[in-house]
Amino acid sequence: MKYLRTFPEKCNGCNTCMTVCSRLYFKEDNPEKSAIKVSPAGKNGYALNVCNQCGACVAECPTLALTVSKQGVVMLNKSLCINCLACVAVCPTSTMMTYHGGLAPFKCIACDACAKECPTGALKIEFKED
Repeated sequence: MKYLRTFPEKCNGCNTCMTVCSRLYFKEDNPEKSAIKVSPAGKNGYALNVCNQCGACVAECPTLALTVSKQGVVMLNKSLCINCLACVAVCPTSTMMTYHGGLAPFKCIACDACAKECPTGALKIEFKED
């Protein structure tokens, strides 16, 4: 299974990952439109919240718009999505998201763009057995 592993102890809060993600998928620098969220946590630390590809959303989707790829990544077929947001409601990590003014859900697809640009190595694409 392919997923984006986080190393919060390495994060410096620069938000490069959020910028890269929003630019890649929405063609704008808008942290609200990033599938990874960085937030302050404790003294001088940061929390990195990103989809762990658990698949809870897949079982909840009434139109089968969510599927699991051969690599274990949960993918959204926007043409099948009816924007009911059941996937957002059931997500245990709050990483199936929408943004203000947006109707369709979105999530991390472990593309590795953010990991490649992270200046501290706080993000890395990894593969694990189920």
